[in-house]
Amino acid sequence: MRKNAPAYAKSGVSFERVDRFIQKAFPYIRSTRRPGVVKSTGRFAGVFKHRGECWVSSTDGVGTKLEYAFAADRHEEVGIDCVAMNVNDIVTKGAEPRFFLNYIATGRVREKSLLPLLRGISRGCREAGCALISGETAEMPGFFPDGKYDVAGFAVGVTKEKEFIGDRKISKGDLIIGLASSGLHSNGFSLVRKVFPENRTSRAMMKRLLRPTRIYVKPVLALKKRFFLKSVIHITGGGLYNRLFENIPKSRHAVLYQKSWPIPSIFLEIEKRGRIPRKEMLSTFNMGIGMAVVCRAKDISGIRRVLKRFRIPSWVIGEVVA
Repeated sequence: MRKNAPAYAKSGVSFERVDRFIQKAFPYIRSTRRPGVVKSTGRFAGVFKHRGECWVSSTDGVGTKLEYAFAADRHEEVGIDCVAMNVNDIVTKGAEPRFFLNYIATGRVREKSLLPLLRGISRGCREAGCALISGETAEMPGFFPDGKYDVAGFAVGVTKEKEFIGDRKISKGDLIIGLASSGLHSNGFSLVRKVFPENRTSRAMMKRLLRPTRIYVKPVLALKKRFFLKSVIHITGGGLYNRLFENIPKSRHAVLYQKSWPIPSIFLEIEKRGRIPRKEMLSTFNMGIGMAVVCRAKDISGIRRVLKRFRIPSWVIGEVVA
């Protein structure tokens, strides 16, 4: 179960409450099982095996980052986020995203905001190499205030069963490579909004906070073709600590080298202004690492060369020990 940082808990979010709910919901989920369902590995995507292939799916939204989009009247960025949160989950299993669907609920359709949102969604899909094939836009007057909306996405990807990245044997001596994030991505915003309230934050700062989530699909698929990746970890809710350690087998342990990568200034500003201890920051935010790859030590140089071609900074941020 993920551990909640006290500062994040004070913002109203409880990982423990969510995880307890999910545990209690498992009997209902298990009751729907049929041949082909792959037991969940990690928290990222669902997997279904069919005729030598693994179909990998994910559904997710943008969360309270939307409040900054409303305040700044900038919507294309969160459209990209909606795609990124889903396709980045799918690629952790080695799957290539094939198609995407979106769901938008709003009090009243306002083209001024929803067309830029759809432009961002289509831009994210092009970057991930997947097709936007359908969606739903629902007007819900009286439920959503005028000018507000919620957006969620659903994506499906495919990989050959023999190329699926699942429970590969993670061994002592394997190294962890961190891939740079583009900023906050789409997690921890309930706490960010306590530190930088929308009504008292400059448009320049909101632009920094709204920087869209980096899409890692093409570089990770390029790595998969050339190297034996032990695990690919999307750093989302729960921050770097929780996401990294919950995807390491219980028979192993990960050591994180905290000073091995530069922490972007936006995190340092949140840390200082919110008076948040570093350990809590690492348990809430990605802290500059948007994706992590566990690999064999002999592959480090080659992997980093590939990432450099995609202009993604990377660092060896830790190792696996007994």
